[in-house]
Amino acid sequence: MQPFPEIINKSESKEYSIVRLSKTNLADVAKLHAAVYGVSVEVDYFPKKYNTTYIGVEYVGFLAYDQSAQPVAYFGVIPCFLQYDGDIILSGQAADGMTHPRHLGKGLFVKLSDKTFDLCKQLQLKLIFGFPNQRSYPLMIKYLGWTEIEKMYRFTIPVNSMMSMMPAFLKKINYNRILNEQPGFQKGLPNSAVRDGYAGVYRDAAYCRYKAYNKTHLIKIPAAEIWLKPGNELVIGDVVSLEPGSDDLFFTGLAQLAGRLWMDKISFQVCSGTHLHQLFAKRYEAVPSFPVLVKCFAPGIVPEKFKFSFADIDIF
Repeated sequence: MQPFPEIINKSESKEYSIVRLSKTNLADVAKLHAAVYGVSVEVDYFPKKYNTTYIGVEYVGFLAYDQSAQPVAYFGVIPCFLQYDGDIILSGQAADGMTHPRHLGKGLFVKLSDKTFDLCKQLQLKLIFGFPNQRSYPLMIKYLGWTEIEKMYRFTIPVNSMMSMMPAFLKKINYNRILNEQPGFQKGLPNSAVRDGYAGVYRDAAYCRYKAYNKTHLIKIPAAEIWLKPGNELVIGDVVSLEPGSDDLFFTGLAQLAGRLWMDKISFQVCSGTHLHQLFAKRYEAVPSFPVLVKCFAPGIVPEKFKFSFADIDIF
């Protein structure tokens, strides 16, 4: 059995050992993820996702191990920069909080969160934001002092695609052929929320290079450029440019792209009050989706100034 690195207050629990996230134990996050969700990720997924050296801060999180040295719970924060009132501030997104089913109800989520918050303060993160699931949400609100500022809204656009029933491997070949022809996005991308005058994620070139841990694409359609992720449906992360007065052309171009990619559905999630929310809500039903939670560690920050789109969530 390998010794635990950086064990913190081991004596506080007779049943669990709590360890700070590091390069050497990232594989345990993947192992726990597979146990909790029944899905294995690519071997380099978490190393890339938590490689935030471009920020100057990394490995913000904690793992819990049982007495047989198996990872049983995790909570972490991915550092990033936010644009806020003309400044660039150090912040982070809560991500990958999970507990093995056999260890639920032991208070591990709260304990790991509290330790991560203390670490965030030490590292001078000014705030963190998150989009919790139904299990995490009540704990974050009741016990951990998060503030819910609003909910994101999901829009679903049906597309009449005769090719949508093609096998998944053929769809992948087709959309790789189409999307790989498009230019990259390594020079930074505008944030539609910031364009609307809100605070939001700062997407400079370094951030865009980092974000490549997920396979996304920037593609130009009539009247717009969109940041998207193909899968079972066409997932829009953000609309990074949009020509004024071109709504009809924009939605026609979206449908045509989905058809070329053999997909019968387009989805997009965004906060209310933004131009894109108004644009989509004119045509499609706005269905509440992720709650948007913020926890501030510095005085004077107004959480309600922040807006997000699906591109800002760690799974995009």
